[in-house]
Amino acid sequence: MLSFLKNHPFAVEAFFDTSLVLTYAVPKEMLIPLLPECLTPDTFQDRWAFVAVAMVKTKDLRPKGFPSSLGNDFILTGYRIFVRYTTSQGKRLRGLYILRSETDKPRMSFFGNIFTHYNYLTTDINFTTNGSVATVTSVQSKLKVIADLNDIKDIPLPPGSPFHEWKEARRFAGPLPFTFTYNAATKEVLIIEGVREDWTPQPVRVIHHESGFIDQLNLHPIVLANAFVISDIPYYWKKGRIDLWKP
Repeated sequence: MLSFLKNHPFAVEAFFDTSLVLTYAVPKEMLIPLLPECLTPDTFQDRWAFVAVAMVKTKDLRPKGFPSSLGNDFILTGYRIFVRYTTSQGKRLRGLYILRSETDKPRMSFFGNIFTHYNYLTTDINFTTNGSVATVTSVQSKLKVIADLNDIKDIPLPPGSPFHEWKEARRFAGPLPFTFTYNAATKEVLIIEGVREDWTPQPVRVIHHESGFIDQLNLHPIVLANAFVISDIPYYWKKGRIDLWKP
């Protein structure tokens, strides 16, 4: 297989039915070993760095410009670190570094692993909503998240969150505009830009959260820092572009 195919060679679009993102705060020193040399953690108060689990119900995912009838519906789960990257032209970008990607359908894993570096795994993800309560579960991934999506004012931040208010917390509500992949042999950084409109993440109250993958990272101390949801949003990813990293 030609390697360039994995560099997101064409734009992709989808409709986000629901995107629920839980972000965890850890001391920045804990995440540095998980990042390639070109990326640095995006921090709060120069102390806290952030890793998130994003659970997304997508509709009509397809190459951009194709009719929606040719799209497919998937549940996607992504584990990401909030990062910064300085381009070869000196531009500073905020974005995400993917640690792991999961989906509920083998078709998404197959094509996702041909056209991206996200290393998709197929697992038994279920994403259901009963009234205002959303539940995401996977036995294989040891994932269980329950959240109340009611748009209620004055929802408190999670206990122990480093943020003082939701305005601060919203800076770390994914997805961010850019996603990065790094080729250490060539010093090339693949930059994928996401485009969205009317993006207003709403705080949610988390009733229960557990993630086998987050536990495997052995990050201590770790605390749930925020949780946000967005619904009914069209979204697309531009064709990937390569930047040569200069240490």
